[in-house]
Amino acid sequence: MTTGTAPRPMKLGINSLGRIGKLSLWHHVARKSFSEIVVNLGRPVGKGLQDIAASIERDSTYGRLSAYLYGHRNPRVIENLNEEKGTLTIDGIPVKILREARNPKDIDWAGNDVRLVVDTTGVFTDPTQAADASWGSLRGHLEAGASKVVLSAPFKIKETGAQMPEDAVTTVMGINEDDYIPEKHNLISAASCTTTCLSFMVKPLLDHFGAKRILSASMVTVHAATGSQVVLDRLPKAGAKDLRKNRSILNNIILTTTGAAKALALVIPEMRSIGFIAESVRVPTNTGSLIVLVLTIQDESLEKPINRELINGIFSKAAEGPMQGRLIYTEEQNVSSDIIGLPSAAAIIEGTETHTRTATIQVDPTLACRGPEGAEDQITCAPMNIPITQTVIYGWYDNEFGSYTNILGDRIVSIADSIL
Repeated sequence: MTTGTAPRPMKLGINSLGRIGKLSLWHHVARKSFSEIVVNLGRPVGKGLQDIAASIERDSTYGRLSAYLYGHRNPRVIENLNEEKGTLTIDGIPVKILREARNPKDIDWAGNDVRLVVDTTGVFTDPTQAADASWGSLRGHLEAGASKVVLSAPFKIKETGAQMPEDAVTTVMGINEDDYIPEKHNLISAASCTTTCLSFMVKPLLDHFGAKRILSASMVTVHAATGSQVVLDRLPKAGAKDLRKNRSILNNIILTTTGAAKALALVIPEMRSIGFIAESVRVPTNTGSLIVLVLTIQDESLEKPINRELINGIFSKAAEGPMQGRLIYTEEQNVSSDIIGLPSAAAIIEGTETHTRTATIQVDPTLACRGPEGAEDQITCAPMNIPITQTVIYGWYDNEFGSYTNILGDRIVSIADSIL
């Protein structure tokens, strides 16, 4: 739905029209965030601008852009196509399409007066690579004229032991957006869809219990297909290590990996002190994903243990308070399609499926009580019984539009306001 807000006197650059790039274009057109949007494709598409417009207008998951903006009224929203200039208007917002440069340093951001760029290619993720790297780099956007670059993916530093540059920061809007310092940071990662959902699931629990009481954590994301997967089986590239990535997503549940645990520690530093395992399973749906979060929490007593009412109450309170609009607590029974496109819902907690189990575990502290290695006399420690509660929490998220792109859009707008 359109907002009726006057656009900022600033242009937004979007590098690539993949899933997140295209939906970011939809988001900012609907929101009227910017006075103009410049999209870099870096190559010819179809037979020209008419085919690009058709791709922008239609989406197999979310329907037509016109219906997204206006529902049943469904007017024409893409107009004024000019093939020679590469321009068109979408719901009154001027959009320019660049089709020449793929390397970020060669994109004409300066000539188009673009200061803020969001890179949605998923290719340029290493903030340490120089602007003139042969295959291109995120810093190339800065050399090409941008002041700030937002990455719609986690940073991935390729060189072992290399440190995060001082001008790079990872943030999730609504969690740690204040870590972004305009005078310092030029490269801003908006993490991932999974990390975004996970951070909204974890933070309320950390705020309530504290990191010291959370003994361990693990998660599995049951994740929809992404553009990196194949429709039909194909041969792997030379040197490929994971043969499952080349199997058909239409026919298989595929085990894969996720960097959510590592990225979460950048967004919520307290997680560094907690043992955390994150796994991912891809399933044959086009969007709509689920995180199953399991926490082991040191309890205070067996008489009044942590229970599902307490856990659900923590999420309900957060959803009605500081996380309102981005965290949703529900006791409805949902399936994945129910949460597709739900605006700005970083995480939807399925309260009916929250489970807890409390028991005592016997800890042998002998190892901790031993003297120096080789000492003849050892300190004897009696076994300790500690009450612990294991809790299982389910959180839905629309990994494309509803959750990630909308939260990313909030981050982009806040950065734009910081450099106006």
